[in-house]
Amino acid sequence: MVSDPIPTIKEIAKRLNVSVSTVSRALSDHPRISEKTKEAVKELAKALHYEPNSKAIFFKQKKSYVIGVIVPLIYEDFFSKGISGIESVAMNNGYTILFGQSYDSLEKERVVVDAMKSQRVDGLIISLSKETSRNDHLKALDTYNIPVVYFDRVPSLPDVNKVYSNLFEGTVSMIEWLFKQGRKRIAFINGPSALIASKERLDGYIEGVSRRKLKVDMQMVEQTDFSEEGTHKAIARLLSLKKPPDAIISFNDYVHMDAVKFAVKQQVKINEEILFASYANISVNKHTAYPPVVSVDQFPYKQGEEAMKMMMELLRHKQEGTNAAPGFYNKEMRALLVFN
Repeated sequence: MVSDPIPTIKEIAKRLNVSVSTVSRALSDHPRISEKTKEAVKELAKALHYEPNSKAIFFKQKKSYVIGVIVPLIYEDFFSKGISGIESVAMNNGYTILFGQSYDSLEKERVVVDAMKSQRVDGLIISLSKETSRNDHLKALDTYNIPVVYFDRVPSLPDVNKVYSNLFEGTVSMIEWLFKQGRKRIAFINGPSALIASKERLDGYIEGVSRRKLKVDMQMVEQTDFSEEGTHKAIARLLSLKKPPDAIISFNDYVHMDAVKFAVKQQVKINEEILFASYANISVNKHTAYPPVVSVDQFPYKQGEEAMKMMMELLRHKQEGTNAAPGFYNKEMRALLVFN
């Protein structure tokens, strides 16, 4: 069985006995085309199930109307919410999204960035992998005039456009709250040192403890690579201290769940002997047996919305030939404590 040929502008023009350019202009609502002709063209196009050739449109307008989005892991609650925020604004502006995952690998991130470039995306929104400490592969997109917006996991460079939460202040607030609960030995399981977010959390931790006129004990600070094994090793070292902690802050809610899983096996009375705190405030917290008593909400959906709005502004400047200076858009969002 031979399928019907894909309808083209030429087919519509032939049936209506008009020129191809007239059909093209009618479909794009050109003011010089009469309403009667526009109506006839659009009705026939609909009847034939005509779809515009996206490659031809890109060639003519130099726009694909596609925005690339790269996150470490799409299935994580935080990033899926961020993507939803991005997509909502994109669709309202006539754009679609091309997703990619770095799987927290710099090598994979480079591969996906190259793929996005080959797909001729109009812009790229990215949350960096845990291994990414430099952004050379992203700066290279400047050559192709592809604007980049960073969100959540952002570089500490001044010449980039980014949306992020103030994790320093969020951490200070969390430590102040824990001290008010009578907790004096507050430990911290941080993420990979390559992440700017890890440094911000650590700086907030040091500031929060220092404000209580206490000496910062770095034995109370451990690190995880985000793997379950890495987190288990980190909390095992904390629990083995001569004076173990009475509160533990984890890098995010996923690290928290792995830490609690280990602590339960050690017969620790969760949120009694040791209070557990975290970051992200993911949806699954309300369904777990031992949610963190307090979590720093980083508002991923809002971050996604703001990142896409920023991208729309960058593309507007590009279209007008008035490109905004790198780092012109920089939005810091306040992180709030949420209690479970």
